[in-house]
Amino acid sequence: MKLPFMLLSFLLLCQQLIGAQVDTVEVYSNSMQKNIKAVVVQPASNLNSKLPTLYLLHGFSGKYNDYIQRVAQLQELVDRYQILVVCPDGGHSSWYWDIDGDKDFQYETFVSNELVNYISANYPANEESRYRAITGFSMGGHGALYLALRHQDVYGAVGSIAGGVDIRPFPNNWDMEKRLGSYAENSASWQSHTVMEMLHLAGGQPLPIYIDCGRDDFFYEVNLRLHERMTYLNIPHHYQSMPGKHDWAYVSKSLDFQFAFFHQFFVDSER
Repeated sequence: MKLPFMLLSFLLLCQQLIGAQVDTVEVYSNSMQKNIKAVVVQPASNLNSKLPTLYLLHGFSGKYNDYIQRVAQLQELVDRYQILVVCPDGGHSSWYWDIDGDKDFQYETFVSNELVNYISANYPANEESRYRAITGFSMGGHGALYLALRHQDVYGAVGSIAGGVDIRPFPNNWDMEKRLGSYAENSASWQSHTVMEMLHLAGGQPLPIYIDCGRDDFFYEVNLRLHERMTYLNIPHHYQSMPGKHDWAYVSKSLDFQFAFFHQFFVDSER
């Protein structure tokens, strides 16, 4: 009777040594009529038939493989918390918006509809929104909050790492003028596309929110103002700020906390 037990222990040890499985997939976007790459990371040993899912959005000029290349502990976090992670390509400077009249920039539809449907069809992902979360870095931090606030039927929780949570102080940066037009002539569009002016959508059923930004980050002030405004409006959220700059060292540190936050949210969802 000892042999099967020893064999099982050996197989489990091998899975732990191999680590989480990393796939690179191409997902067809009907809205943009092109294939878009994504990295999917799933636990080496799936202890649940259906896994909770965390979408990780990259920043300006980034790519779909940024997290797997730059966050050394990502696979270990996936294995530890039994979370399926999806890292889509958001283009060089999409800000994860749908831009009217521009078929090349329909990234809100892609991430929150087309990609979610692909993952549900091809991976052991739990399809209930309470088992799906989204976060991101920089442009991706703003994108995560923007998408989660607008699609609370899709995402049950949201985070942001050094997110550009108010785009208006930066009218000439990061190609936003190319997407929305000049701020001087299109201020209404800028207002409707910035997280800072979307907090009315956080009312109703609570949306667990985690906001994090380093104190030496150029987005620190807008994140602090978002935290203060959410506090004034009595919007429940977790706010954290640690020493650090706008870099991948800070992202890696923040993700340790955010994975724990989302794991607790998924655990609470089962009760």
